[in-house]
Amino acid sequence: MNLTARRMAARVAQDIPDGSYVNLGIGLPTLVADVVPPGREIIYHSENGILGMGPAPEPGTGDPELINAGKQLVTLVPGGAYFHHTDAFVMMRGGHIDITVLGAFQVAANGDLANWATDDATLPPAVGGAMDLAVGARQVFVLTTHTTKDGKPKLLPTCTYPLTAAAVVDRVYTDLAVLDVTPEGFVVREMVPGLSRDELQARTGAPLRFGDGS
Repeated sequence: MNLTARRMAARVAQDIPDGSYVNLGIGLPTLVADVVPPGREIIYHSENGILGMGPAPEPGTGDPELINAGKQLVTLVPGGAYFHHTDAFVMMRGGHIDITVLGAFQVAANGDLANWATDDATLPPAVGGAMDLAVGARQVFVLTTHTTKDGKPKLLPTCTYPLTAAAVVDRVYTDLAVLDVTPEGFVVREMVPGLSRDELQARTGAPLRFGDGS
């Protein structure tokens, strides 16, 4: 019943308004550029200095000098531009990015985000531009699996890993549900077909509330 990574990305793309300036974090979020809904123009920004980033190229056709911040091959849409990464960070810090879609290790019920370090010594910390995006973008969407590979919940009452930013997450998209972060905590807006409320709660570390239609 879990959504595939591509279907998760497509669900995020549905909620991005036409004409938005959007930054995609490393990992799952990069897939969002591949699934822009028909008839909609979304201007994707990359912190290494691209505005107008397109989807991943067909295998064997990419330009090795055209990559995103995660060093993945990308394309450039007509009218796209390259610039110094300092200017890319000015856009992020200056409030010029409408939405950032970030991955996460943990999200707290109050919107705290932890996505740059864990307690696993074998995984080196990786800050990148996540802190700048988390506080600079007008909206923060998180795209992540609902649990870790060993089944531990990522949505928690409070984060136990070092924070990227406090109280910044607006909405969370997982392979099981779409949840809003509200003053009352996580509110479920959608669940995958066949999943019960009790099953979703059992896989979530924080208490859930259920909105209309979920």
